[in-house]
Formats: sequence, structure tokens, C-alpha cells
Amino acid sequence: MSARLTTAIKIGDAARGVYRKTKSIPDSLVSGCFDPEEHEHPGVEPMLLALSMELALKAWFVFDFDDPNVPKTHNLVKLYDQLRPESQTKLDIEFQRTVLPYHPDFGPLRYSIRDLLFQHKDAFTDWRYMHEARKSMSFNTGTFEATLEMVLNEFRKRYRVEKYQPVFGSGSIT
Repeated sequence: MSARLTTAIKIGDAARGVYRKTKSIPDSLVSGCFDPEEHEHPGVEPMLLALSMELALKAWFVFDFDDPNVPKTHNLVKLYDQLRPESQTKLDIEFQRTVLPYHPDFGPLRYSIRDLLFQHKDAFTDWRYMHEARKSMSFNTGTFEATLEMVLNEFRKRYRVEKYQPVFGSGSIT
């Protein structure tokens, strides 16, 4: 297995792990019924979702360019723009097919995955430092989450994991 594939899969697994942890945040935070005595601050979910998307895009980058040295940015648009054009097109087509019809938050406009990423491009830092906010912040959790799931699922389709049982020996290699 190449270093590219190993690194990309590890980053993709980290993205999926952060996303799973985010899904375990109590619904009271999501619904806006926030009790500071009982839960973390309300910026945790947007921050973690943005981190998961960042990792997912970095996994795509590593896979696209066979380069484990990912861009050093949290900006989701910059990461997306650095993917190969074929990957951008694939993700946007899948966004149009699987996300947009179920999240028509943007009216009749042709809305792309890049538009969604642009809307939330700095979410990781904005929500991490929400106590320093100098601007109004919003986060479209439903559409962002659906897009993240789509990106993770499409990334997972790029490779196949098979168990390998050596003919001689007792160990198994995955």
C-alpha cells in the first residue's frame, strides 16, 4: 500500500471519527435549548463539523496528488480549490444530486458545494474563537452535515479494503 493511500485513509478515518463524535452532542445543543450548566458551549458542533470537513478535504488532496504534505490551512474553500478539477466536479455533481434536493435552503439559485464551503469557509476558527467574534455568525448545520456525509462517502468509494490471510503464517493483514 502506498504512503499516499495509507495517509489519505488515516486522514479520512479521522474525519469520520470527528464527525461521529459530533453526532453524539446532545440534541439540546442542536435545538438551541442550551443550558451552560450541563453542556459544552454552543460553538462545539459547528467547530467539529468544520474540522471534519477540513480533514475530509485534506484526505482527498493526499489521494489526488500522492502527497502526504497537506495544505496548512483551515479555510475550506482554499482546500476545495486545491483539489484536482475532476475531484471538484465529482463532488459538485454528487452535491447537486444528493444534498441540494433535500436541503433547498437557497431557493431557485444554482448552489454548488463550493458555495456552501465558501459560506462556512472559516467556521473552524470562527466557532473556536466565538468569544472574539466581530461579525454575525451563522451555521447551516443540516446542509453542512449532509454535505460532509456525502464527501466522506464519496472519498470512501475511492479505495477498497480487503482482508488478506497469508497462506503460510498465522497473522492477517488488512
